[in-house]
Amino acid sequence: MPRVLLIEDDAAVRDGVSLALRRRGHDVAAAASGEEGLAALPGFRPDIVLLDLMLPGKDGFEICRLIRAERQLPIIMLTARGDDLDVVLGLEAGADDYIVKPARGEVLEARIRAVLRRTALPADGAPATEPGPSPVETYGELAIDRAGLVVTKSGQDLALAPSEMKLLLFLSATPGQVFSRQQLLEHVWEHSYHGDARLVDACVMRLRTKIEDTPRSPRYVQTVRGFGYRFGPL
Repeated sequence: MPRVLLIEDDAAVRDGVSLALRRRGHDVAAAASGEEGLAALPGFRPDIVLLDLMLPGKDGFEICRLIRAERQLPIIMLTARGDDLDVVLGLEAGADDYIVKPARGEVLEARIRAVLRRTALPADGAPATEPGPSPVETYGELAIDRAGLVVTKSGQDLALAPSEMKLLLFLSATPGQVFSRQQLLEHVWEHSYHGDARLVDACVMRLRTKIEDTPRSPRYVQTVRGFGYRFGPL
């Protein structure tokens, strides 16, 4: 089962979430502050981080950026109901998804599994079946190794967060095809009923800063106004 690092200063929420996840077989390390959570990362080596945004000391936004600077761990932020600005800022800081508190154990489990699937599967959602190395796809200066989950630009490895990687893999699988935000939510985030288009827009923004020469004039991930996004054509 995935190892979960929970960073949450509210003791009641921390205990409740920890108990719910442990009952489902997860190994959980709980931290009451961002600094404590950062200190736990090297020794605990989590598979995913659940991060509260409103923390004492360094807040969740700063902790998210600090984690992203060193690791491409999946990060799900925990937010209070109605905190629209917090959601946007958290996604822009690098979070892969968010959960509104309080959340039932089955919701936590489903969201954790959905986020982790993005790091393990190619864009079509099916595991690779052919043995041996797979060909690397090249688009301009961008090279995509689907099997190895490696993306390079001009020969330099790009550090992509799980949602950024999955979005790029999905879009580049069918260059030129336009996908609506709802379609991307369903295929990339697996949000069929409670999708939030801000997840898509924030992820596109972060991805463009990493793969595009000029993010405001993108070559790779292009906006089709009134419809959605597409990869290319170059």
